[in-house]
Amino acid sequence: MVPLILGLIIFLGIHSVRIVAPKWRDRQMAAMGEGRWKGIYSLVSAAGLVLLIWGYGRAWEVAPILYEPPVWMKHTAALLMFFSFVSLMVFSFPAGRLKPMLKHPFLVAVQIWAVAHLLANGDLASVILFGAFLAWAVIDRLAVEWRGEAAALPGPVKWDALAVVSGAVLYVLFIWRLHLWLIGVPPLA
Repeated sequence: MVPLILGLIIFLGIHSVRIVAPKWRDRQMAAMGEGRWKGIYSLVSAAGLVLLIWGYGRAWEVAPILYEPPVWMKHTAALLMFFSFVSLMVFSFPAGRLKPMLKHPFLVAVQIWAVAHLLANGDLASVILFGAFLAWAVIDRLAVEWRGEAAALPGPVKWDALAVVSGAVLYVLFIWRLHLWLIGVPPLA
């Protein structure tokens, strides 16, 4: 469990600098230059991500089961993941009508992803991993709203259509093969 927790601390920690120390972050970026700051940020993020993935893989195999989700919760999780992928794609494309409505579609995608996985997985390692991401996404969303960052202005509906279609394609690919290939577990097992 230690590598998982350490990976979470590193990965979510670097992604929380803007939440807990925005002025320090701005000073560091000004002193180092944006390129160097982003390079260091990316290296720390990648190290944390590798550590948390490796740690989760090790912890998941031996983690005690806290609860056994009923089958309907796993199907609910699968349905929620569709909306998570669509929200992720809304974030990825220019603003249509959905981006301003969701305000922070990336954080919405992370929140839905985390809730879905908490519904489907009752082992301690999963609760720690997905619970940490859910808490981070909620806190980050509150911080963004507290900073008063404006949501995107509405744009053409074509971007919404493209986001929904690409989110659906990504969802089907994950159900079909990508989840098993990337994560090592069939999504509907």
